[in-house]
Amino acid sequence: MQTQTQTNERCMTKLRFAVAGLGKMGLSHFAIVNTHPNAELVAVCDTANYILRPIARYTGIATYTDYEAMLETEILDAIIIATPSSLHANMVELALKHNLHIFCEKPFCLDVSEGQRLVNEAKQRNLVTQVGYHHRFIATFEEARTVVAAGLLGKVSHARVECYGPVVLKKTSKTWRTRKSDGGGCLYDYASHGIDLLNFLFGRPADVTGSFLGRIYSQDVDDEVYSTLVYDDGKTAYVSANWSDDSHRKMSTQVSIWGDNGKLVAGRQELSLYLRSKLDSNQKYGTGWSKMFTTSLSTPVWFYLRGEEYSQQVDHFVTCILNRSMQNRSDFQSACATDIVSANIRIDATSRRHRHEPISPHFANSAGPGLLR
Repeated sequence: MQTQTQTNERCMTKLRFAVAGLGKMGLSHFAIVNTHPNAELVAVCDTANYILRPIARYTGIATYTDYEAMLETEILDAIIIATPSSLHANMVELALKHNLHIFCEKPFCLDVSEGQRLVNEAKQRNLVTQVGYHHRFIATFEEARTVVAAGLLGKVSHARVECYGPVVLKKTSKTWRTRKSDGGGCLYDYASHGIDLLNFLFGRPADVTGSFLGRIYSQDVDDEVYSTLVYDDGKTAYVSANWSDDSHRKMSTQVSIWGDNGKLVAGRQELSLYLRSKLDSNQKYGTGWSKMFTTSLSTPVWFYLRGEEYSQQVDHFVTCILNRSMQNRSDFQSACATDIVSANIRIDATSRRHRHEPISPHFANSAGPGLLR
């Protein structure tokens, strides 16, 4: 097993990466890491030989079907875990024992207590961690956060985040996403993006209420999610997600924010801002409507695949490792906060459906330690 000193010594050159899980996201990370100027992809792991065979034949990258064997054999600095959600906790734990910096796809962990335990262990080992909530790297959402933090909207009273897309459009139980034990349904796979975006903008809420989880095509998991988040300062936010919405050609995420000085609406491509009055400190936006596009807000990347944000999140991870920085924009702790909100939405929805009574103010504690205050 490599030591942290050995890892730090190799960080002076290219970081040696492995990718575990070669589905859609795993292959995307494969391509991005493989082109990064400060990273070298040396190994991959997957259970599908039809994917591994051409990689071994044409790239020279080491291939494995056994995750533990890869960690024991290869000299690595960092790993990207892009496997089904139910596998994250065990794979992260093994990587931590090998002192690897870890990028894990979302959701972080389906079990909140497991997630918090891994957060603590990573901190004790001084390892850089990141979870693949790529919306934190979309320029329009970054700008929305800047606008809110600068107080341009005044006192924020309400926000709404919407996540829609055509993922599950027929009855099926053949994918890991539609099995509760493996994926967690729309709540953990789709709505989690919106929940994490609200956490990015406002921090973690104090409570959740009025939650509903509905099934359209799936037999074991939810296909639609609706919930209201309540914050300590009195504002509320509404989460609306549906991965069985075929009125959308692809995944669409939008956030709307209302304040006593205006309104903001941001999606992947553009941000619209309406201000009733201009603050003296604001040199960028005037009164009335302003519009900014992601093309003018984004920083160019060295390699474009599906969107700048996918390259930027990997580059952020690499930069944090090289700079020995624990100030990661989307670390295990922030992802665990998103898991906590998701867990409480499920508790709230289940409690209301079965008991048809108001939720106890202590309901969050039933899901494990460290839940909503």
